This record gives sequence, structure tokens and C-alpha cells, in this order.
Amino acid sequence: MKQRIVVAALPLLALAMPAFSAPPAGFDARVDAVREAAGTPGMAIAIVEDGQVTLARGYGVRKLGAPQKVDADTVFMIGSTAKAMTAAALATLVDAGKLGWDDKVIDRLPGFQMYDAWVTREMTVRDLLVHRSGLGLGAGDMLYVPRGSYSRAEIVRRLRYIRPATSFRSAYAYDNVLYIVAGQLLEAVSGQTWEDYVREHIFKPAGMKTAAAEYARVYANANRAQPHARYGGAVRGTGMQRILDEQDHLPQSSAPAGLVGASANDMARWLQIQLAQGAIPGGGRLFSEAQAREMWTPVTPIPIADLPAPVSGAQPSFQSYALGWEVRDYRGHKIVWHAGGLYGLTSVVVLIPEKKVGFAIELNSEEAEPRHGLMYELLDHYLGLPGQDWPARFRVYRKQRVAAAERAVTQKAATPAKIGPSLPLARYAGRYVDPWYGPIDVTSDAGGLTVNFVPTPRMAGRLEHYQYDSFITRFDDPTLEPAYLTFAIDAEGKVARITTKAVSPIADFSFDYGDLAFEPERAGQ
Repeated sequence: MKQRIVVAALPLLALAMPAFSAPPAGFDARVDAVREAAGTPGMAIAIVEDGQVTLARGYGVRKLGAPQKVDADTVFMIGSTAKAMTAAALATLVDAGKLGWDDKVIDRLPGFQMYDAWVTREMTVRDLLVHRSGLGLGAGDMLYVPRGSYSRAEIVRRLRYIRPATSFRSAYAYDNVLYIVAGQLLEAVSGQTWEDYVREHIFKPAGMKTAAAEYARVYANANRAQPHARYGGAVRGTGMQRILDEQDHLPQSSAPAGLVGASANDMARWLQIQLAQGAIPGGGRLFSEAQAREMWTPVTPIPIADLPAPVSGAQPSFQSYALGWEVRDYRGHKIVWHAGGLYGLTSVVVLIPEKKVGFAIELNSEEAEPRHGLMYELLDHYLGLPGQDWPARFRVYRKQRVAAAERAVTQKAATPAKIGPSLPLARYAGRYVDPWYGPIDVTSDAGGLTVNFVPTPRMAGRLEHYQYDSFITRFDDPTLEPAYLTFAIDAEGKVARITTKAVSPIADFSFDYGDLAFEPERAGQ
């Protein structure tokens, strides 16, 4: 779908409407009511209006069952909202004359290679950030999801084996792996690791005092939020709210795609700088106005899908991806925003440039109501629109979506064809290799078959026969998304290929099982 350019006709009217001078009346009580209704243990919110911080506050507790309260300095992992920080770090190199947005990646990052040689030659720094590379949705995420062992350099090297889903620059598909490439490129240009550069050139000058780009620094801060999620039912999102093991996280190698810890006070500083086009409160600049415009300039149109009835009023008339930001409209007003999600920790950052208003919402759980519900309530407030109960609408949406997925999985589990397997179980055993992901080991013992996804620590478990030559993974770690493994048998009765598919229809796209295709390991692999 083509992007419709409607923003240019709006500013004169919009600027005539003054921003509200404070958050909505009774907002603290509203946040706590929404949080408690959703079962979210804790959250933090920062709001900036016309350069001033009008709210930076915590709600609830850092960890379920523990007394420590969330406050404005509690650090939350903010997921993909940190992509804008990777873009800003690159912008400082552009300001310094060390890099250009349209520089070819191969000229700046020796050894960089995509699957297609022409794409390798033509890929620019800008292309790394705008999700138009031709890779499919979430392609390559399992190189580090849920806890991969590959280094950043090895992830970049393996990119060359990932087949494209579309032609270069022809379609939008969100990815994380090219932000990892961007982090490696930043290191090649600056001589500093992404972590060191972001700390020295973003966090310190911005005055983001508790922000951290390394797990070690986050974990050294006792005032941090613990991750939580609902699991134990038929699909992720059902079952009791449970504390996740914070040590069971994505690897540091994936950090440029979204591993930053930041508090409400940190996010307030970030919002101030964004709304001031790179100017730092109190003096100085993080990046130039020219780079601020570049980072907010739409590049890749994002197709607009119909939203279900409970949240249909949130549907934009245009949306596109810029450099680390999504740009869209909400009821005729331009919004610059991004959502973030790690396992057990979610966030959203929203800017309303015409009103000089921005806000960030951080959660230590995965519910939609506090994050997106309060996001739209704040948008309505600052845009002077009639208020409505957005959290309730998102609650209905979440329940409908999860219930439909649960029914689908339950029905499939209850009605498999009672056929197969074709071979004795021992003949399925072996090592199988996917070109970009690496090996899995299928073994046979007295209890049946087991599978071990070798590059991903502790991603192992039993294979339960489903139907024909398909098996379901029953991972030892119950937080992992189960997958179907389907064995293709050749004319000689040997396994020729294994394909995989997520069991849950709402599995996170980062479990990109559908991109995997394993073949028996050959000598020298």
C-alpha cells in the first residue's frame, strides 16, 4: 500500500491549539487502576511538555511478591525503543563527518555480505535502519533469540546465508538483525564498541544518569525492574503472571537492536532532547537539527492492515518507518513513536511534535492494556480529543486474540491424524544443519526422541509425535514457544530435510521457525 502524504496540510490548525499544561486530572490513580486490572506488577511513566518534565514517576512494585516500589529511577529494559538510540549514535558520526547515511555498508564494514551480491554492493547505512532490505519479518532473530551463543561479528557473518523474502527496497518487513549490523558498523567506524560509544556519546552528554547498554551495568543497579510474563496455558499470554529469570536474557551481541536499560528520569531527558531537535537541556547538542530531521523523515511505507473492532479507532491513515522511529498519524495528527518488547518487559515512546509533547511508558510485564491503552488515553488528552476507555478496549482485544489462539492450538492437539511415524524412532536421530542458524541434534533414547537447538543454550526438550512425520517440541524451558518439527523422508527411507513451524498462531515473530530448513550434516560442515 502506498503511503498517503497528508501531514503537510495539518500544521496551521494544529499549532493554533495549545498543549495541555499537565497530565490528565487523576492520572496517577488511573495508572494504578489500569495496572492492577491488567495484573502488571510495576511500571514507570515520563511525560515532557514544551521542554519541561511534567511527570516522571513509578507505579507498583519492581518484582511480584516483593515490597520494593518502582520509582522514577527504577531501570527498565526498553527493547526496540532503543533502536532510536542506535540511530542517534550513528547521527553523531554523521555530524562529525565520519559517516554518511548513504555510504555503502560494504565500504565501511569489511566482510559485510547479504545473500544477494547486488544487495551487498548497494546496501547503505540508511538501509540498515528502515526495514526494506528484502529480508522477511524477523528474519535471523533466532541467531540470538531466546539466548543465542553467537558473537555480534558471527551474527553479521551468518547474514549472508539468510534468503530474502522480497526484492531489495520493495517492501517493509521489520527486522532486528540489521540493527546488529549497524552496531558492528559503528564499531568499525568509531573504534569503540557499540556499548562504549552509546555510553560516552549518548547517555553521558544527554544526562541519562542510570541508563546502561550492558547487562552488567543494569544488574549492578539494585533499583531495577524484574521481568514477568503469563505462561503455562496452551499459548504464551495465558496462565498465571510469573517472574522470569532475568539472567535468562537475550545475548549482549544483540544489544544494538534494543538492549538498553533506562529509568523514567532517563527517558524524560531523552524525550526533551528529541523534542528539542537534538538540543540538550541546559546547553549543548547531542546531534544537529539536520540529523534530527533525517531521523524523523519517513523512508519505508508500512502497509496498513485493518484492526479488529475493539481497537479499530487506533488505525492510522498513513504509517512509515524512518531511522529508528515509526512515523504515522493519529486522527489527523503526526505521531513519531516506537514500541519495544523483550521477554517480560515492554515499553512505548511517543512524540507529538506539533504539541511539543512526548511520553514514555515502561512495564515489567507483557500486557497490552497499560502500555497501549494508556498511550492512546494520553494521545487523546494532549490532542484535545474526546476521552475513551482505551485500556478496556485493549483488554478485550488481548483476551479475544489469546482465546482464539488457545482454541486453535487446543483443537489441533485434539484432532491429529492417527498416522505415523513412518520410521522407527532411532532412524530420525542425527545432526541436522540450517545454513544460517546452525545445527540441531535429534537423539533417540528409551523415552523417545529429544531435540537440542545447539547454538541456543538450554533450548532442548522432548519430541512428542503429532501426526505423520511431524513432532511437537516439549521444551524443558516452559517459556519457549513450542514448534512442529516435520521430517521429510526420501525414497530410500532416510530423513532428507526437517522444516519447523511455531505451534501458536500468535507466537512472537522472533521465533522465526518458519525460516529454518535443516538437512543432514555432511562431512566438513
